[in-house]
This record gives sequence, structure tokens and C-alpha cells, in this order.
Amino acid sequence: MILTTTNTIEGFKITEYKGIVTGTSSELKTKFSFKSDKNMKIIEDLMNEAKEQAFQKLKTNAINLNANAVVGISVDIETAAGSYFFVSVTGTAVSVA
Repeated sequence: MILTTTNTIEGFKITEYKGIVTGTSSELKTKFSFKSDKNMKIIEDLMNEAKEQAFQKLKTNAINLNANAVVGISVDIETAAGSYFFVSVTGTAVSVA
């Protein structure tokens, strides 16, 4: 599965557009003091885990459409109520050859 933020893939031709796919994930932020490097690392790890989960869901949704690539990917990270952050990944599932 090829994943890219660009709308084309060098060396490949898009043969079919399958549709828009998304992947979302959320994590609970615990109340850490951001003055500590250790606490910053914990938050960073949680965000990376949420992002990875969102990308896995994106890939699964693309595979379900029989796509072998996702182009034009955008990543959005939002916070809510100061306790949660949400990661949303969106792109266009395509077949490339």
C-alpha cells in the first residue's frame, strides 16, 4: 500500500479512483506538567500512537475498496475539552499501475 500526501505517485499511473477514505483515532490526554521532558515524551508517544492507529484504519478502508494506494493524504489533529485529542487522516483511495 502506497501512502502519500501528493496527488500523484512518481513512476506510477492512477488507473482508477476508488473513493475518499478516512481513518480516525482518539486518545485521552492525562494532565501532565509540560515543564518536564519526560512528560512531553509521554504526550508525544500518545499522539504518535493515535496517528499510527488512524493510518492503519485508513489503509484498511482503502484495502476494502480494492485500492493499492492512497493519494492526497491530509492529517488533522484536534483537541477537545482539554482532555482528548483526535487524529483524522483523509485521502483518496486509488489503483495504480
